[in-house]
Amino acid sequence: MDYVVETINLHKIYRLGKVEIHALRGVTIKVKKEEVLCIMGPSGSGKTTLLNIIGTLDKPTKGKVLLEGIDVTKLSEKELTKIRRHKIGFVFQFHNLIPVLTALENVELPMILAGIPREERLRRAKHLLKLVGLEDRMNHRPHELSGGEQQRVAIARALANKPSIILADEPTGELDTENGERVMRIFREVVNEEGATAIIVTHNPLISKFSDRILYLRDGRIEKEESRRALA
Repeated sequence: MDYVVETINLHKIYRLGKVEIHALRGVTIKVKKEEVLCIMGPSGSGKTTLLNIIGTLDKPTKGKVLLEGIDVTKLSEKELTKIRRHKIGFVFQFHNLIPVLTALENVELPMILAGIPREERLRRAKHLLKLVGLEDRMNHRPHELSGGEQQRVAIARALANKPSIILADEPTGELDTENGERVMRIFREVVNEEGATAIIVTHNPLISKFSDRILYLRDGRIEKEESRRALA
């Protein structure tokens, strides 16, 4: 498979009464296996809309999305649920950790939903928390962790079911510069370790240096593209 993610002539129109808002205007991208792609642009440029459509959380008005060669725009909701559970890991700006669960239990949760046996999911969760440098914080609940530590738990959780695609929406938006860079360095290392493909939406140019390629969106269109050597 040459490309893990492809979008073909994506359009997204939101209708508010008689008003049409064109969030995406013909976006075509191709993302290779194990590539880290950063999508940048001002507010309202269509970054999050594009990420949500790739992640099957929203549907395009026109165009196609191929994930590992599968046209997900044609799938039923039941089929999409399976795709989200097994092929996609999400990392959001707000960590969305379950407050009453420990770090270990939060990472286990997607595997419980996927029906992974207890011994296997415990082994996997401990391995991932070790990868993100939290082996000594496994039994702490979210309120006992710093913002950066919570985001690292969220990264480990996103990788729980060994997804081929990681989607991150402003993953360091709530962190200061030092912690943001630390989280992104770990994010990059873990994605490399797991052999996943990652797409990151951010407005922060300091974060984009951890990517292989940057797409700049403006008014729902790709304005320009840059390739770069990512920091590891």
